[in-house]
Amino acid sequence: MAASTSVVPVVVTAAVAPVLSTNSDFSDLREIKKQLLLIAGLTRERGLLHSSKWSAELAFSLPALPLAELQPPPPITEEDAQDMDAYTLAKAYFDVKEYDRAAHFLHGCDSKKAYFLYMYSRYLVRAILKYSVSFLGPLEKGQVKNEALRELRVELSKKHQARELDGFGLYLKKKKKKRKKELTLEAIDVFVEATHVLPLHWGAWLELCNLITDKEMLKFLSLPDTWMKEFFLAHIYTELQLIEEALQKYQNLIDVGFSKSSYIVSQIAVAYHNIRDIDKALSIFNELRKQDPYRIENMDTFSNLLYVRSMKSELSYLAHNLCEIDKYRVETCCVIGNYYSLRSQHEKAALYFQRALKLNPRYLGAWTLMGHEYMEMKNTSAAIQAYRHAIEVNKRDYRAWYGLGQTYEILKMPFYCLYYYRRAHQLRPNDSRMLVALGECYEKLNQLVEAKKCYWRAYAVGDVEKMALVKLAKLHEQLTESEQAAQCYIKYIQDIYSCGEIVEHLEESTAFRYLAQYYFKCKLWDEASTCAQKCCAFNDTREEGKALLRQILQLRNQGETPTTEVSAPFFLPASLSANNTPTRRVSPLNLSSVTP
Repeated sequence: MAASTSVVPVVVTAAVAPVLSTNSDFSDLREIKKQLLLIAGLTRERGLLHSSKWSAELAFSLPALPLAELQPPPPITEEDAQDMDAYTLAKAYFDVKEYDRAAHFLHGCDSKKAYFLYMYSRYLVRAILKYSVSFLGPLEKGQVKNEALRELRVELSKKHQARELDGFGLYLKKKKKKRKKELTLEAIDVFVEATHVLPLHWGAWLELCNLITDKEMLKFLSLPDTWMKEFFLAHIYTELQLIEEALQKYQNLIDVGFSKSSYIVSQIAVAYHNIRDIDKALSIFNELRKQDPYRIENMDTFSNLLYVRSMKSELSYLAHNLCEIDKYRVETCCVIGNYYSLRSQHEKAALYFQRALKLNPRYLGAWTLMGHEYMEMKNTSAAIQAYRHAIEVNKRDYRAWYGLGQTYEILKMPFYCLYYYRRAHQLRPNDSRMLVALGECYEKLNQLVEAKKCYWRAYAVGDVEKMALVKLAKLHEQLTESEQAAQCYIKYIQDIYSCGEIVEHLEESTAFRYLAQYYFKCKLWDEASTCAQKCCAFNDTREEGKALLRQILQLRNQGETPTTEVSAPFFLPASLSANNTPTRRVSPLNLSSVTP
């Protein structure tokens, strides 16, 4: 995946995110602002509005330039002058989305700016046709033939071979064909070349980002040595779920002078969302809303956080606010969909996600969320189709892989389920939910050793749902490994009581019941009595707890003495002991013995 031979061979290893060693690349913020203002104008002239907006927002976060330092617009060449009338007319048509008319009047223009707008107009016509075809039936799709893509590809390839394409032309050459699997490596080379020729164009960096599937691929990229590379690396680390590296990059960018950038603030919030630090992410999004109250980008991610926390009133306010700003944005439709989903109106939620996809059929979040809604409606076939569309858009979307695993689990197809959970785990190796799901799948396939490994690993990385130890304990219980099962249950109870939160855990009664029986068998009456009393606090174990307490009392009255020979796990916290009765300590088992 090295860059094309026509590129200046500047090799930068980007595998390990290096901290900005010095501020030399960012030492002259005035020069960086000049570059941003220049590229914002160049991209705007070519109709690349999202790249222009990104550059303008970043430039706005930097201090204003004095009049003497403002740069004049680029000089007009002879070719630009000859095409000026056609370009001015075509750009007016382009701005009102009359792409066919724009391309018609630009045909035959020689200047690079006019030629790019000509090709880009033709490309957008083809893209609109493709998006409309995606909502047709299979028979109608077969009747639609689109030769524009092939013609564009051939024409741009000839220009590329003749080395007549500038950075914008290289960006357009592979903008769509990059999704063909067999041409991925070629597309990477072309986008790397585009970043060398025009390193300030954010669109080329984003397209390159979409092609990188793992951290290893970064090692072989010959990236230009420019300050833009730091933004690219921060973005790709966020996409690859390398959140610590991404946050370090963004912190470095804030430290060198981009503290007022709403883009960086929003990316930091997204990063915290990805690692499920919900409180931190909500706090940052709320601050961002105060700074930029009309911002719509990333508000669907904000709504996901509000949904998880069941904050109905806040989500309702966000949905109404975005409707007032622009109800025809995909983010707005997704926010409304989340609102209806939180109210358990899943049909309405799915309808709004479908509206989002009509606006942008390649919007990843809408496909994934629609899959979730179909799952709620028990429509597994539609859910599978939605998740598969999400994976087509972005193979790095672990939520879609995980959703497919859940769907096939419902369909009782464990081998399919195992495959999709594995893919989700590869993307999120430190996510306990993926590991627990894998463990459950291995259990169903009777691969108990692998299931043990998954449950223990889920606990080791930080079990967010507090269920890994319980499942591991039940697995040991099933295998008649009583001591290991008791250790897991005790550790589970200790974790619950040490977290400082009052949370109802469904398996708490199960743990106390097992421990009461275990200590009873070990003839450790004090410990068994403590656990039996705790069982009386739960409806499902109350009768068993009372019966066990009667048995213990009867045995004590008969003079039955506790054993001192049976090895038992370490005991419950003192706070759980009845009447603070001191318990006799025996040597605890090594917890590592429960690791598979």
